[in-house]
Amino acid sequence: MNSNIINQIHQYLLVGMLAFLVISCERNPDDLSPVTFPANPEVFIDDFSGGLNYAAFGGSVPTAFNVDKNVTHNNSAASMRFDVPNANNPEGSYAGGVFFTGTGRDLSGFNVLTFVAKASQSAILNVVGFGNDLGESKYQTSIPDLAVSTSWQKYYIPVPDPSRLTAERGMFFYSVAPDNGKGFTFWIDEVKFEKLGTIAHPQFTILNGQDLVETAFIGVTKVLGGLGTTFNLPSGINQAVNAAPAFFEFKSSNPAIATIDATGKISVVGGPGTSDITATVNGVAAKGSLKIDSKGAFQHAPIPNLAPGNVSSIFSDAYNNIPVDYYNGYWQPYQTTLSADFEINGDRILHYTDFNFVGIQFSSPPLNASAMTHFHADIFIPSTLAGNAQFKIELVDNAGGGTGVSTRNISVAQSQQWISLEIPLTGFTGLSSRNALWQIVFVDVTGNIPAIYADNIYFHK
Repeated sequence: MNSNIINQIHQYLLVGMLAFLVISCERNPDDLSPVTFPANPEVFIDDFSGGLNYAAFGGSVPTAFNVDKNVTHNNSAASMRFDVPNANNPEGSYAGGVFFTGTGRDLSGFNVLTFVAKASQSAILNVVGFGNDLGESKYQTSIPDLAVSTSWQKYYIPVPDPSRLTAERGMFFYSVAPDNGKGFTFWIDEVKFEKLGTIAHPQFTILNGQDLVETAFIGVTKVLGGLGTTFNLPSGINQAVNAAPAFFEFKSSNPAIATIDATGKISVVGGPGTSDITATVNGVAAKGSLKIDSKGAFQHAPIPNLAPGNVSSIFSDAYNNIPVDYYNGYWQPYQTTLSADFEINGDRILHYTDFNFVGIQFSSPPLNASAMTHFHADIFIPSTLAGNAQFKIELVDNAGGGTGVSTRNISVAQSQQWISLEIPLTGFTGLSSRNALWQIVFVDVTGNIPAIYADNIYFHK
């Protein structure tokens, strides 16, 4: 046979084989099935379950966890032992870590994580839970301040929505601090996910179950808080559980005004207008709601133009702020003022609601304002005033170990616009020293200022 013909036959055979391979490799999309994961509910039963790993949290004692074959529940082969350090331990200030798997597990058939625990003394376990996988930790769930005694007792961490846990890697985590500076030991055993018919009456909340109304502007972003779940346990008690936002289905009644994503982040995108933010978990309505009352475009405070070297800033995006302990100390039981701070296109604004008085503290270290001559603050009252209003500004100093309070009363006749306060420090009655200022207090004197915005709070010369 001619060699050219042979080469042609080889080529046809090769093309035919390739075509056969391509055709053989093609699959109908309908034949493809989703990836599934093992439904292994065991975490620690006498030993690690298959594929389980342990990692200590940063700053914790890395050797706090050990497998104990001497102290066990019902004479089992082993338990998990955790040694909480003393407060001055150089290896770490607490015990904490996570048990996780390299491959996800399908836990959608289980509605609670259970375990038994005891301690060398009556103690509080600050946080225990599941869903921390050292990564996204999307479905992290925990209970705070778990009380344990010197006797074995069973505990329950309900799963807010089991249908979400189809590929979970975070099996268990804990974080426990010393008890009044002293260390102690606790043991945990028989850690597993279960399906119990006695986990009942789920209740879900956003905003701690409150129905709130909040004034906002285009560009405002904030994260919805106060997420929680409560389940009735076999013991009859109601167990509160901290649940990740991913368990909740958030909804905006008017996305043209405000949107909310799967993480609970609210973005005000239009206005004027309102939008109601609500949520459900596995079809059950969460208690609480937030009405966003968008006023449209935001009027920013005037941009300061003083040289940074002449300014000691407490709160401003125009300058580097000195260390501040807090912008709202919430001094109970007399204070009603809450914070609803927001940010618009990088401009942070302090927002005080239910306003009666509020304190800003900067004590570490106190401010030496001896070279400063003026106090400045931009104030905006968002509501219409019912008559004239007056509020008081107090500067608190700690010179010589004593505390002195100096005051300045401010009358306000206009609202819904920025008011720039430029006050000589000599105008504060009773200011004996400027060497150790450590607090600024705003007080509603007349009782008719329901809320204020504040920006550009600083001392200058």
